[in-house]
Amino acid sequence: MNQKMFKQAQQFQKDMLKIQKELESATVESTVGGGVVTAVVSGKMKLESLTIDPEVVVPEDVEMLQDLVLTVVNDGMEKAQNMASSRMSTLTGGMNIPGFM
Repeated sequence: MNQKMFKQAQQFQKDMLKIQKELESATVESTVGGGVVTAVVSGKMKLESLTIDPEVVVPEDVEMLQDLVLTVVNDGMEKAQNMASSRMSTLTGGMNIPGFM
């Protein structure tokens, strides 16, 4: 490996670590049901918070609440994945590298 390639590889690694660090603190928010259920998901695909408006908690209709929670979490995860993929694609130039998000 020549010196130029080595420096490029080092810079790529630095940039990748920077993006990974940014993703640790980056979050996305998803809401459903007109804002009655909100999920915040980190760029590392971790559910950070889940907020449920007490008015939507109806003991006779737990299935609706379960559906809302499932929908908001899945949507939040998808948004977080898209955010991570978008940030990584700036590093990879849009190339799809296996095992790289």
